[in-house]
Amino acid sequence: MSEAAGAGQARALEVLATGPLALIEDEGRVGSMALGVGRAGAVDRGSYRLGERLVGNPPGCAAIEVTFGGLSVRAHNDLTVCLTGAPAPATIGDRAVGLGSPLRLPDGAVLTLGAPAAGMRTYLCVRGGIDVDPVLGSRSTDTMSWLGPHPLSTGQLLPVGTVDAVHHCVDQAPTALLRTDPFEIAVQPGPRRDWFADPRQLARADGWVITERSDRKGVRLDGDPIERAPERESAELPSEGVVRGAIQVPPDGRPVIFLDDHPVTGGYPVIGVVRCADVDRVAQGVPGQRITMRWQA
Repeated sequence: MSEAAGAGQARALEVLATGPLALIEDEGRVGSMALGVGRAGAVDRGSYRLGERLVGNPPGCAAIEVTFGGLSVRAHNDLTVCLTGAPAPATIGDRAVGLGSPLRLPDGAVLTLGAPAAGMRTYLCVRGGIDVDPVLGSRSTDTMSWLGPHPLSTGQLLPVGTVDAVHHCVDQAPTALLRTDPFEIAVQPGPRRDWFADPRQLARADGWVITERSDRKGVRLDGDPIERAPERESAELPSEGVVRGAIQVPPDGRPVIFLDDHPVTGGYPVIGVVRCADVDRVAQGVPGQRITMRWQA
């Protein structure tokens, strides 16, 4: 089965509105950390991958990551799309559509996203993928180094690729509801937990509050500061490699959970690392939402 441009017309999405931030993201750059370039890619990997499967794309196709809704796009040629991630109200023309299901976006039709009721990032996947030029093997925007495509802008025309074979076996995928109340994540002890008077301060019952200073680089948390061990109070740590989900504690004692655009190295001690499956949930947390942590040996 193939999906090709009808009547010689190019397949594309025309950007009519972007909302607060809309980026092109895929699986990210792999193998460039030695060059000082992080992976980037979709921060809620589970939602992105689900959408790609539902439209029948092979692994690695690029999608649009929409922060807090507000995106509006017009189809050039008939397209198949899917919405996943934060449940934003969506319409195609004057018809309301849902998440987690392949949708037909006819030539000239406009798809519009409102603000999500929970979570903050919605993924718009399109059969064939957003076909912009790759940089270092990826079409992802990296907001740390600003490699890759620029954030979307009004009037931009995004080319859409084609696929030779479509692989999907369901018409709708059930997904877990994103929570607006406090949620719990599992944390494994980090390599520098001995730098703190009591690492269990991280997993206290009242949890942490996500701040407005959070972004794709990391989720910054507020709460009573974590205290360093007395012998480490004035110590400095040489920069060392960090990973997605690492929980770094700056001198102010308030943790930062690294997301996909995190720096390649960091000089603050890593007290713990969020379980991979929970990093997607952290990426959907909104400012003011509370997170609790549970140590996982």
